[in-house]
Amino acid sequence: MTKEKEMSFLAHLEELRWHIVRSIIAIFVIAIFLFSIQEYVYNEFLLAHINPDFITYRLFCDFFSFFGIESNFCALDYPNTLQVLKPTEQLMNSIWSCFILGVITSFPYILWEFWKFISPGLHTNEIKKSKGFIFSASVLFFIGVFFSFFIIAPISVNFLYTYQISDKLVNQFTMEAHIGLITNMLLGVSLMFELPVIVYFLTKIGLLSPEFLKRYRKHALVIVLILAAIITPPDVASQVIVAIPVLFLYEISIKVSKIVIKRQQNNASK
Repeated sequence: MTKEKEMSFLAHLEELRWHIVRSIIAIFVIAIFLFSIQEYVYNEFLLAHINPDFITYRLFCDFFSFFGIESNFCALDYPNTLQVLKPTEQLMNSIWSCFILGVITSFPYILWEFWKFISPGLHTNEIKKSKGFIFSASVLFFIGVFFSFFIIAPISVNFLYTYQISDKLVNQFTMEAHIGLITNMLLGVSLMFELPVIVYFLTKIGLLSPEFLKRYRKHALVIVLILAAIITPPDVASQVIVAIPVLFLYEISIKVSKIVIKRQQNNASK
């Protein structure tokens, strides 16, 4: 019996290994494709926020102008170029950035591989009720991507690029610092938007409950603010803008946890 369990465990490890391998292959395939069009990726995506004509800046300018409020969004003057300080910096940065974007782009497939691994251990009714898992998690993730790209990143870049202590100090940013800022925000904010999905699974296995989430709501607020401070620049505006939707998702997570508990109770009473 022990031998059979050991073989079963090893078989599961082997299966998990192939799920991970296929996920990594998907990431690398997308990363290689993005690397082949890296000039477009950088100009239209990773460096888009230093363009004064970026859509968010124009919308902010129109918004403030409509209410008669003066705003620097209407007269942005960002540097046209960023510094490169090392001979290998552009190459290594493009490889790493394409890999991060490969992870972001292939996220639904990674979820699908994860689902294929855990679904054999679920009951038929659990599989039916969890059919929307990949879709829901992917939608939340890409909402986080769009939110960070069109809201958080422009506000952060505007704050950091216009912040100046003295006229004797000149901002001279490097490509590595700027790209790192954008990619960290994209990935970090997107993962934070997965909170309802994480709560769903933790409730399913009995590690969380609606009462627990309600009781530690204030503690969650502190944690969210800390995480927002880590993944965003050190300006209060960006941190608050990240924290608000995540706290909203926290409230949704409480309702999700309630639904899971209610279903479990209904199944137990049958």
